[in-house]
Amino acid sequence: MKRIYKGIGFFLLIFTQILFCSVERFEDKTFNIPENIIDIKVNALLSQYNAKMRSPCSDYVFIRRVYLDIAGRIPTIEEIDSFINDNNPDKRKILIDKLLETDDFALYWAMKWADILRIKSEYPINLWPNAVQAYHRWIYEKIRENMPYDKFARQLLTSSGSNFRVPSVNFYRAIQGRSPQSIAKAVCQTFMGINFDKLPQKQQENLSLFFSRVAYKKTLEWKEEIVYLDPEPKRIRTAFLDGKSVEISPEKDPRVVFTDWLISPQNQYFNKNIVNRIWAWIMGQGIISPVDDIYGKDSPGKEILAELENELIKSNYDTKHIIRLILNSRTYQQSSIPTPDTKNPEIQFAFYKVRQMEAEVLLDILSYLSGRGEEYVSQIPEPFTYIPRENRNIALADGSITSTFLINFGRPSRDTGLESERNNKPNEKQRLYMLNSSDVQKRINTSPVLRKAAAQLWKNTKACINMIYKIILSRPPTEQELSTIEEYFNNSGVLPYQVANDVAWALINSKEFIFKH
Repeated sequence: MKRIYKGIGFFLLIFTQILFCSVERFEDKTFNIPENIIDIKVNALLSQYNAKMRSPCSDYVFIRRVYLDIAGRIPTIEEIDSFINDNNPDKRKILIDKLLETDDFALYWAMKWADILRIKSEYPINLWPNAVQAYHRWIYEKIRENMPYDKFARQLLTSSGSNFRVPSVNFYRAIQGRSPQSIAKAVCQTFMGINFDKLPQKQQENLSLFFSRVAYKKTLEWKEEIVYLDPEPKRIRTAFLDGKSVEISPEKDPRVVFTDWLISPQNQYFNKNIVNRIWAWIMGQGIISPVDDIYGKDSPGKEILAELENELIKSNYDTKHIIRLILNSRTYQQSSIPTPDTKNPEIQFAFYKVRQMEAEVLLDILSYLSGRGEEYVSQIPEPFTYIPRENRNIALADGSITSTFLINFGRPSRDTGLESERNNKPNEKQRLYMLNSSDVQKRINTSPVLRKAAAQLWKNTKACINMIYKIILSRPPTEQELSTIEEYFNNSGVLPYQVANDVAWALINSKEFIFKH
């Protein structure tokens, strides 16, 4: 019992010190990158509130932040040291470019798309495992090759064929309901950020007509289904969302006519939706929120949004260009620590938004620390599905295959495609799990990376503590933190490996570890 009380006391002491850690640890004094077009618009907006951007984040904060936001993981000690010791003034830009070309980026952003495209095998979305894997792989590959976003949308909206052999056709199968209205609702939400149910009845009817010839049929192969265009001749008279009327002859695919209108550079709905989503995925909140319901809404940041739309069009719908533009901005690279002046909820963009990591990312990090991944098995629906331990949790294609951890930490069920299905808000159940779970303790006790650090504790206490901090928090300890841990090591009377485990446990339970900052 004494051992437990000592551990809790040590945790509270370290946690308090992290909470009140010097601001200088997390910030630099001046930016060493120029303002870009985003910053010019943000500064103009902030000046209206007599506010200004925060100081730049430190290199230690930046490397952790950018790995989490681009690759869905934390950097290794080797990656941290290489970056910190690099004297190239463009090293942040270079790191951003490097990470955007990795498989980690494609996997992590495929996870984001899998949420809004509703990729799951079971009720109420019945893609079945074969189609799930094909669909997820297709999205991953298109992100990896940086397919222009207009072409990405066109393939999803105009595909026909087998759901097993033409992966993009699963867009039409991953919808609750197969009526033209159900399809139009999903299209509006996904590609225009519009709540279909809020549109006037006539507009709902007009948009639904574009999908009135989408049909489905079974094949002799188990669970396979064909999505095709109903061949029955039908002349369609309807109108686009902007009010422009159109007559579609029987030999034309109405979906193609709609898509031609949708992805036109002049279509503000399409362009605004995707740049707003990208901003939300990187910055933690859309310029207009919620991102699934932006139709008719204004924002103080409308000029920022308009600038991003222009950049998207000029780059021929290169979404990586938009991501790169945001990541290289001072707006993104500023501190996450607000001042009394910037805490006004009306003042947006005055600091980096702190938020909890996604469930899959957090579990991947715990798996990295423990040296073992998660194993997933699903016998229902058939065929039997097995996900090996070496696969990352962000690569888990099927929303139906999950775990208690993923559910508790907010992984979405992927039923609706709404961003709000993912719940990254902390709760008591999560805190109790991190503090009390034998699984977390076991991961720490068996961690090969932490064991390597603990081996140095007798020889070089500072080097050991420094290594543990870099492994978990991606930064070295402060002098105060170092002094407290050394005192605990010298006076606690516990074995060195247990001291290292106690330090790791305290850090893993800190907000600095669990949150993006």
